[in-house]
Amino acid sequence: MLRLHLKTIPAGLAASLLCAVMAQGQSATPAPENGTFEVEQVFAGTCGFCHSDGGRAPGKGPQLMNSPRDDDFIRSRIKHGKQGAMPAFDGAFTDAQIDKIVKYIRALKPREG
Repeated sequence: MLRLHLKTIPAGLAASLLCAVMAQGQSATPAPENGTFEVEQVFAGTCGFCHSDGGRAPGKGPQLMNSPRDDDFIRSRIKHGKQGAMPAFDGAFTDAQIDKIVKYIRALKPREG
């Protein structure tokens, strides 16, 4: 078990470390190619810990709705992660599933009401 003394770590760094540790502890098992891949449910269970409100708001990770990053950047970040900030999901998701996640992110709109 990783033990950190959070009082000695700046708040932003502590949040990033916690997000990375929690995300690495999550298991993302890809749906079979012939199975159903419910992207909103997968996003909520895998990405939602760091990307708040289904990616619509900043949380421990950045807001993804209206991201200025291009699709190739987002796809690469999902596959390869970012050291100390986001785990890599290459092998957890197929390329087709990652494409669906990118499409989901691009379709995000503010919630009504």
